[in-house]
Amino acid sequence: MIKLNNGLKLTDLTNKLKRFWELSAQKIQLIGMYFDESKGSPVFTAAGRYTTRGWTEWTQGFQYGSAVLQYDVTGEKPLLESTRNKILEKMAPHISHTGVHDHGFNNVSTYGNLLRLMHEGKIPFNQWEKNLYELALKISGAVQASRWTTLKSGGFIHSFNGPHSLFVDTIRSCRSLVISHMLGHFLQGEGDVKINLLERVLQHMRTTAIFSVYYGEGRDAYDVRGRTAHESIFNVKDGNFRCPNSQQGYSGFSTWTRGLAWAMCGFSELIEWIDTVDQTGISLPGGEGDIAPLALKAATATCDFYIENSATDGVPYWDTGAPDLYRLGDYLNKPADPFNAFEPVDSSAAAIASQGLLRLGRFLKNKGDVAAGNRYWLAGLRIIDTLLEEPYMSLNPDHQGLLLHSIYHRPNGWDYIPAGSKIPNGESGMWGDYHMREVCLYLHRIINHENYYTFYNCIA
Repeated sequence: MIKLNNGLKLTDLTNKLKRFWELSAQKIQLIGMYFDESKGSPVFTAAGRYTTRGWTEWTQGFQYGSAVLQYDVTGEKPLLESTRNKILEKMAPHISHTGVHDHGFNNVSTYGNLLRLMHEGKIPFNQWEKNLYELALKISGAVQASRWTTLKSGGFIHSFNGPHSLFVDTIRSCRSLVISHMLGHFLQGEGDVKINLLERVLQHMRTTAIFSVYYGEGRDAYDVRGRTAHESIFNVKDGNFRCPNSQQGYSGFSTWTRGLAWAMCGFSELIEWIDTVDQTGISLPGGEGDIAPLALKAATATCDFYIENSATDGVPYWDTGAPDLYRLGDYLNKPADPFNAFEPVDSSAAAIASQGLLRLGRFLKNKGDVAAGNRYWLAGLRIIDTLLEEPYMSLNPDHQGLLLHSIYHRPNGWDYIPAGSKIPNGESGMWGDYHMREVCLYLHRIINHENYYTFYNCIA
């Protein structure tokens, strides 16, 4: 269980964050110098060098988005120019990609961040450039919404596994639909039917909250409040839920901690967005009530589960049901050990989760629930305080990764195991590096009294 430090203040991280951005710049430069983009997108490191491996090109937006976040902090104009050119050259296929559930990852991280910087005055205003970013985001959100499975009540954006498959990850791609809707766009279907993107966001949120998140309400024998299922399986013939499953976790009845982190971050940022819009436009279709209480229920449950099922320093092991965790003894009451001989930790889950905790904590404090808000906020700070130090920060100038001890796909055996070790450790993933940069930007902006960082700040 995370051990909170009640004396830890955000400003205590100022020097660590300064060093972080210096390290981040070095890693971006290393990848630019040595990674061969003709082989695909950088996914995760092996022996300190980024390699390609994956089901889809889901990390390219994180690669270029990382450089955009770096520019946000440092204002390095050559970096901005080279990155904008890369996005224009490489990212177009991601806008119209009909086969994935990753539009929030690839397109909001790139076109969304560039549009946000233009609205904030951090890059010069250019009407046609603005039009380009908006057009990309409009199309991306509509294409993502077209990957739809209809249920008896609502529906969901299905994963690349097919129409039967709901991934918990996809809650973070709802951003693409939200932005497209806010830009006045819609999905146009057969017979010129106009499909409301907001309605699909709300239905996907509802389906994910009900089927991907558990609440200790007796749903099955493994119903522990706050745990998540990576994948939920449906019968596409009759629209009924069939069972939980997992692709990257240990089983459908244990919790893959990166999937848990996606839920924490996704629900928390959507709660913030819902709070900014006209509540009359946020009721669920079919008169099923306001989405906000259900989203808050999912966010608090998952954040509580994470706090209770992580090591004292805030870093979780890769799956809460991993078969050899018992060999680590009382592992929840001591700091995580990435060099143990039995089960790997996942620092990328920690980076993603920290943003969810911080956003939820701030939201609750602003709503007057100071005690609960402080608990989540302090848990988020505790994680970042841990990750900004060794052994998680990559200080080796030859290692291309930034955040060490990330795990990609343990069941498939894709993660690099160094000589002399029995488990993967010491490596990075592009998703972990990006989300570490994103949460550090989030904190950097608060410390420096800049605009509060949200995905919907790209809309004027």
